[in-house]
Amino acid sequence: MQNIIEKFYKAFAILDVETMLSCYHPDIVFSDPAFGKLSGDKARNMWRMLCHSQKKENFIINWSAINFDERAGTVKWEAFYTFKNTGRKVHNIISAKFKFKDGLIIEHIDNFNIGHWAKQALGFKGYLFGGTYFFKKKLQASTNRLLNKFENSILRK
Repeated sequence: MQNIIEKFYKAFAILDVETMLSCYHPDIVFSDPAFGKLSGDKARNMWRMLCHSQKKENFIINWSAINFDERAGTVKWEAFYTFKNTGRKVHNIISAKFKFKDGLIIEHIDNFNIGHWAKQALGFKGYLFGGTYFFKKKLQASTNRLLNKFENSILRK
């Protein structure tokens, strides 16, 4: 399963979203602190939105520490980018967990310190509120509104 994980991150590094998504099982479930739990097309469209938003930007990822067997895997990865809403630089450190089915990723869970991310992306307000449950729920509502808007405006044309 190492090859499917490497294929996913190599494609991600060049923002080749359709190759990334070819690594996903049709019944994919994705979750992370920013979006919460997404399934199927919502999960795929989240990656389409992310990659679309980073085209022509200074977006860099690195990955390492791939561990896997036939059923599950883990990866440590890092993202370096500028948060567009504030213009602030972000270095996000993420731990990913995967489950596999039929040779594809059926579950993908990204985990990162949302308080640390908020401090980098939002500055002082992020420092004050980024680690709270309220902030996490507000962020998830906001990112999912953006995802819905993306789906309605870009993908439904």
